[in-house]
Amino acid sequence: MSLSLIITLAVVVVIALYVIMIYNNLVRLKHTVGKAWSNIDVALKQRHDELPKLVAVCKEYMQYEQETLERVVRARSDVFSARGSGDVGRLGKAETALRAGLDKLFALAENYPDLKANQSFQQLSQRISHLEDTIADRRELYNESANLNNIRIEQVPDVIVARLFAFKPFELLEFEDARADVDIAGLFA
Repeated sequence: MSLSLIITLAVVVVIALYVIMIYNNLVRLKHTVGKAWSNIDVALKQRHDELPKLVAVCKEYMQYEQETLERVVRARSDVFSARGSGDVGRLGKAETALRAGLDKLFALAENYPDLKANQSFQQLSQRISHLEDTIADRRELYNESANLNNIRIEQVPDVIVARLFAFKPFELLEFEDARADVDIAGLFA
């Protein structure tokens, strides 16, 4: 065997191993994003299951706040629908609406001392607040994983392997900061 053939084979093997390494790293990133999305999905489902209980408790006390309760129920349905379709952009918008509705609901609950004192309401509001924090943490992890994936599939030499094997970018999950937009004074005017 000639020296040039051995060198050529060695170069081909090194290139093949490098491509395999890039491919495996891209697959790992893709699955990390999928896992992060699944973690968000679990928290969204848990909150989805708690919201009807909260609305039921509030209905007993908040007879004049039907519009707010209906807004929360409608937003809950929109989040569930967007979550089921995997549409990240639609989910972000639905989440923003749901968070705004919940913020308004909790703000209006201040007008109902008996509701605020209700143990079920206290437990549910704490549980939902905890789930909101969990969703925010998991969203941060998802967005970090999606961003790492998106960067890698655009960088050379990874872009070559990514295009060859049709790796796609992931959309970031963004919520508008609904809490900053709540006009507390306007709620009680």
